Order: sequence, then C-alpha cells, then structure tokens
Amino acid sequence: MFRIKKLDIFIVKQFGLLFVGTFFICLFVLMMQFLWRYVDDLIGKGLSLDILAQFFWYMGLMLMPQAFPLAILLSSLITYGNLGESSELTAIKAAGISLMQSMRSLIVIVILMAGLSYYFQDVIGPMANKQFAQLLISMKQKSPELEIPEGIFYNGLPNTNLYVQKKDLNTGKLYDIIIYRQSSSFEDQAIILADSGMLQSTAEKKHLLLTLWSGEWFENMRSQDIGGTAEVPYRRETFGHKQILIDFDSGFNLADADNLSNNAKAKSTKKLLHDLDSINHFNDSVGHRFYDEAKMYALRMPILSASDSARLDSLSATEIPNIDTLYSHLTEGQLRVVATTAARYAQSALNDVTMKADYAQYLHRQTRLHQMETINKFTLALSCIIFFFIGAPLGAIIRKGGLGVPVIISVIVFIVYYIFENSGMRMARDDNWTVWFGKSISTMVLMPLAIFFTYKANNDSTVFNMDAYRLLAMQMLGLRQKRNITRKEVIIEDPKYGDDAIMLEKISQAIKAYSEEHKLLRWPSPIKVFFHSGDDHEIEHISDLLEQAIEDLSYTRDKVILQELNHYPILAIHAHTRPFRHKGMNMTAGLILPLGIFFYIRMLRFRFRLYKDLHDINATSEKIIKQISTFKNI
Repeated sequence: MFRIKKLDIFIVKQFGLLFVGTFFICLFVLMMQFLWRYVDDLIGKGLSLDILAQFFWYMGLMLMPQAFPLAILLSSLITYGNLGESSELTAIKAAGISLMQSMRSLIVIVILMAGLSYYFQDVIGPMANKQFAQLLISMKQKSPELEIPEGIFYNGLPNTNLYVQKKDLNTGKLYDIIIYRQSSSFEDQAIILADSGMLQSTAEKKHLLLTLWSGEWFENMRSQDIGGTAEVPYRRETFGHKQILIDFDSGFNLADADNLSNNAKAKSTKKLLHDLDSINHFNDSVGHRFYDEAKMYALRMPILSASDSARLDSLSATEIPNIDTLYSHLTEGQLRVVATTAARYAQSALNDVTMKADYAQYLHRQTRLHQMETINKFTLALSCIIFFFIGAPLGAIIRKGGLGVPVIISVIVFIVYYIFENSGMRMARDDNWTVWFGKSISTMVLMPLAIFFTYKANNDSTVFNMDAYRLLAMQMLGLRQKRNITRKEVIIEDPKYGDDAIMLEKISQAIKAYSEEHKLLRWPSPIKVFFHSGDDHEIEHISDLLEQAIEDLSYTRDKVILQELNHYPILAIHAHTRPFRHKGMNMTAGLILPLGIFFYIRMLRFRFRLYKDLHDINATSEKIIKQISTFKNI
C-alpha cells in the first residue's frame, strides 16, 4: 500500500520549488527562440500593448507543452544532484531505501504532469494555435509597406504585384521597382517601371500612397477599344514624379479564422481523427476522379471530318482502328498537322498531369500533417516521463547540484532530442519516412538511455567515472602512467635494504634469463598470437617481485633511491603476447585481416617496449644497489 512518508514530502518540496523556477526559465528561453522567427512582424507596426500582450500570451500557451519535458529534466537532475552532493542520497540508501523507492512520489507527479501536458495539447493548445495564427496574419497585414522583400514579387497589396530590387531600411525608399496592376478583368493590366519610390500609409489608415520617380507606365487599352481595331493596343506614359492611391485598410483587424480551418495544430485529437477520416475519403474520391478522367481521355485527330470523329468516339477500345495504319495513309500536309496537334495534346496532357500531381501531393501532405499532429500529442506527453528517468538517475550518478553541470547535461540531452525530433518531423512531413517512425524516432532514441541510466543509478554504477574511462583509453592506445613516489610524511620502520638489494639482484638475473630464452625483437608467428592461448607467467613473476621491492623501498629517507624508484617502468604483462586475453576475441581479430594486421603491429610495439623496459629495470636496479652498498649499517 502506498503511504506518504516524510521522505516523499521532503523530495517533493525540493523538486517542486526547482520545477517552478526551471519551468519559467525554460518557457522564457523557448519563447525567445520562437520570437526571433516573428520579430520582423512586430517591429515598426505600431501595435498596441494589448495586441502584444495577446501575442505573447498565446505564444506562451503554445510552448508550455514543450517546456514541461525540459523543466522536468532540469529540475529532477538538480534535485538528485543536490541530494548526492550533500550526502543525503547516501544516507537515504544507508537507511535501506533504494533509488527507485525514493523516486516513487516524483514518478506519480511526473505522470500527472504528462497528463497535464496532453490536456494542454488537446484542449488549450489548439485554441492558442488558432488565435496565434489569426493574430499573426492580422499583424502582417497591418503595415504592408514594412513587409516588402527584396528581389521577389510581393502580392500583399490588393490587385497589385510589387517587385523591389533594393530597399533602404533607414529612409524607407524603394529602388528599381516593377509593378503589375489588374483592374476589372485579366486583359486590363498595367505595367509600371520606376527608378525609385516610396510606399506609405495615409493618416486615416484606409489607403496606401505609392510615390514613384522617373518611370514609365504601360497599360493595356483593349477594354476601351470599342471599335475592335488594333491600331492602339496600349498606352505608354513617361513620368518624372507620380503618386498612386491604393485602397487598403492598414488598421489592425483580426483576420478571418475560417482560413485556418485546415491547420492541424489548431485541432484536438477528436477533431484530428474525424477530419483525418474525412480527408482520406476526399482524397480517395479525388484519386478515383483523376483515374476516371485518365480513362476517358478521348483521342482527337483534326484531319478527320465531324462524322468520322463522331463515329470514332462511338467505337469501343477494341474497335478503334490501328493508329499506325491510319498514319501511313495521310498526306504530307496532314502528317504535319497531326504531329503538331499531337505535340500540343501531349503538352496539355503533361500540364494536366503535373497539376493533378501537385494537387494530390498537397492532399497527401494534409493527411500526413494530421497524422503527425495526432501522434505528437502522445509522444510529447510521454517525453515528460522519459526526461524524468534521464534526469533523476543522472543527478544521482554525477552528484552535482546547482546550475552548472546539470544545465550543461540538460542542454546536451535536449539538443539530442531536438535534432532527432526535428529531423523525424521533416522527413515524415516530406514523405521520406513513415509518419509513425519519423514522430517516434526521438522517443526510440531516448527511452533506452532512460532505462540504462535508471538501471545504472539504481545499482550504484560508476558509469560517469571519468578515471575509469581514461584508464581504459590508455590501455587501448598503449599509454601508461609514470610512477610518482614521494617521501612519506611519517615513517615508522625503515626499508629492509639488504633484502631489497638481494631481491633486485634476483630480478636482474631473472630478466637476463628471460631475455636469453625469449627473443623479444623477433616477430612471433601470427598463428601462435591469435589462435594459441597462454599467459607470460615469467613476466608476471618479475613484475610482482619488482612491485614488492618498490613498495618496501618507497619508505626510504634517501633522496637518491626515491628518485631512482620513479625511473622504474610499469610493466604491461599481457599485451606483448596477444591482443586480447579472451580466446574468442583473439580468433575473431585474426580472421578479420585488416583488424588482425593492426593488432599484430600493436603487439609488436608492446614487445619492443617490454624489451626497453627490462633494460631500464636492470639499469635502475644497479644504481639502487650501488646506493644501498654505501650505507654503513648494511
């Protein structure tokens, strides 16, 4: 039976205070990162404070589900880091309480937060996304003179397309202007070229004043050409200064929300599933319609008479005469007409297929967006639990509190999550991956990490012991540490110099006998190296005797002996015989030729190093024995 204990209350208090602080910090960081995408839509628009407040309010509501996982990760990591740094976690474990038992109250809270995250995405998030998108569109339409880009056509003005080659942000002046204006019909268009100009809102905010300098005006006059003559198809006007008044309400008005009905982010799970079924049904009907149109595509030949064409239409597919036979009986003029018409029909068919393909791709993209948003509501809520089982065990392992190491680790974990989440989203959206794989790849990557860290922390593993990793890397690269023997502060008993000198002489004799029997500078047989097992017990014995002598002599007061002891190398007693101590790994390395060559050369290097080490041991032993012989009491 689950009972609330004082330890649960203590840990919940620690976690709760940190979560409140980290949540608002994470939300602020996400809002600032999100704000940079729309900063151009805010600056210089003359927006009132209530509109800006609504903008930031809806932005905060949208980003709250994303701030939950990051805040849980950071607060849980700091909580257990503080407990480990102050040795409170050690006291908890000493009382017989495991790490998982200490986390049980937080697990319940995190599960509730995951449910709260889903509620935000399903109820509050769609409303916030819809209001934010509506507000953003309205803000973009408020002052179009500030939205005009350089180098592309801008269609934000009614019945007008505007091209600007260069724009001066300080003066607001536009250079190398091309304007396409359309009035009542498609034929009544005007093209205006100008060297420079300026677009400004009028005082009543109901019109835009376009001032142009040094340009030309070309206007189609076909609608005014009542007589149907073609002598004056257009009029041309050259001007030095001209002003054009464009009807445009540049005051702030909310855009029509009906235009946002297809936005998947503005829908709840129930609405997404309902609309997804409708979208699939509509897509199927469109696909069947395209298929029927392709089957009903009629063959037309302009050289046939009306009666022949009607008779050809009445024939079934099996009754249609052979095309090659008909083509061979045509005259040269008819062949040219047929070829030209066929090319025109082929181009028309290609344009029709391209248009239908683009439309089908758009419909399919809408389906995928709805599927992605449905899955995202669950994966984002699940990430709250996953991040907790990453943060809490990591805090128990590293045992560092505060905002130093935890923040660094949290940023690294979140960057990994963001890279996989964003990449999966883009690949799924562009139909390169399946939707479920693209939206769940970040969960599939982080869930094993959460299980691994939780297992290691619950078993008090030193997974982040950097010394262990450093020693392993040194062993793999063939590096070794140097001896660092210093004078002891307190020496109770002096070394037995006579016994140590005798032991060093025995070591020198053993090294001499070993060198005569084993030719270390010779290349051993690869068969013996990779496929025969056996340790070099003689080197093991020499190393053990040497370490005993060094241990006893390290208590000396003599500076010369202490200095010489540090010249003794640390022997590698296995690496010169075979790459690995495990027979199966040796055989595998020997069978894989490139890998076997590498490890064989590495083993030769260790043999040469052992040869030098044995020579250095003898030289150092001679100096120490000589120094011991100078002592009067020996």
